[in-house]
Amino acid sequence: MRNQTVVDLRIDADWIIPVEPEGKVLEHYSLIVGEGRIQDILPSHEADVRYLFRERLRLPGHALIPGLVNLHCHAAMSLLRSYADDLPLMTWLNEYIWPAEARWLSTSFVLDGSRLACLEMLKGGITCFNDMYFFQDATIEAALEAKMRIASGIFVIDFPSAWAADTDGYLQKGMDVRDAYRHQPLVSFCLAPHAPYSCSDRTLEKLLTFAAQLDLPIHMHVHETHDEIHRSLEIYKVRPLKRLYRLGLLGPQFIGVHAVHLDNEEIALLAEQGCHIAHCPSSNLKLANGVAPKTRLLEAGVNIGIGTDGAASNNRLDLWEEMRLAALLAKGMSGRANAVPARHALTLATLNGARALGLDGQIGSLLPGKQADMVAVDLSGAATQPCYDPISQLVYSAGREQVRHVWVAGEMVVKDGRCLSLDEVRLVRHARQWHGRIAAG
Repeated sequence: MRNQTVVDLRIDADWIIPVEPEGKVLEHYSLIVGEGRIQDILPSHEADVRYLFRERLRLPGHALIPGLVNLHCHAAMSLLRSYADDLPLMTWLNEYIWPAEARWLSTSFVLDGSRLACLEMLKGGITCFNDMYFFQDATIEAALEAKMRIASGIFVIDFPSAWAADTDGYLQKGMDVRDAYRHQPLVSFCLAPHAPYSCSDRTLEKLLTFAAQLDLPIHMHVHETHDEIHRSLEIYKVRPLKRLYRLGLLGPQFIGVHAVHLDNEEIALLAEQGCHIAHCPSSNLKLANGVAPKTRLLEAGVNIGIGTDGAASNNRLDLWEEMRLAALLAKGMSGRANAVPARHALTLATLNGARALGLDGQIGSLLPGKQADMVAVDLSGAATQPCYDPISQLVYSAGREQVRHVWVAGEMVVKDGRCLSLDEVRLVRHARQWHGRIAAG
């Protein structure tokens, strides 16, 4: 007994699902947390002998999984949820979203919208999100208040906004934000040019220089619609991905968002260049843009993570829904019931997203030494019984309403379904105030 190690937390769950290796399920195991990291995962009877703990949490009927990683989000757009539904993308952007942003975009808009998004995501088991929007400092502040992990996009677009007047302004402001927050352990950064149709060659060449100098991922919408491709052919005489390739943007640092309309040559190019894809099935369907060719991308060896997109075009920041839909669409489109099995769908929502962000050494799976970003999911209820396979149950039967506890870097941020880091009543009140202002014009 004198040789027992004292640790912060011991969790005993019916199932611990580390994701790495894929499909593994540990029963009658304990997970040990110390100083914000996973110290050990071992049979519970061995934990009795080896560890003393300051806190112990017994979770019968629960599965313990890594925190979900939302690979593409516009968090602040939660304040535009249902503002302009049932419209095609360019109509939605040009006639509703961009005019609304021109009227309302501000630090307070982004801060309140991002707080609301963080609350929704944390309660749904998302512990890390990759964001693309204006006023990046406000979204980072919201994430830090929530005690949530964020990959913040240094947003660039060739249009003026309340955030910046031109490309140089966007880059300067983004770099200032990076300098201010780069030492925050829950914050990392990406370069986030909006899309090929909204960024000139000059802009993209500048971004490539920054990416190389600072070793940052590049997070960008690409091949979302047929119209985007047609416009690129008219203006640049090549499809968008070929243009990005010629400019030097494609590579292991590139995260292509949506990638709905790809031919076989483009899929091969993405695989050859080691690119990543952020798959956003609900948004693509809701905007009638189509279905990304996940099965062909996966067969080519392209790493795919899952994103929600913004609440203005989804309208839920719910990675459980996206994970299930990603698996079912792959089966329906390929005609193969074993396309994207449950175990791989869970990997898409966790480790693959972390890998795209360069964070897979820290998060995305439950392994000793990694950050203790974890989610406890209650599978004991009638809707998830009987439980023959807990991974299948997580992907096909469970949802965010079964999330009971969430930890980020070992700190509990959701307990019994209630967010501990944000005031839900206050945030709902602020959202209603914004609704009154925006609806009144």
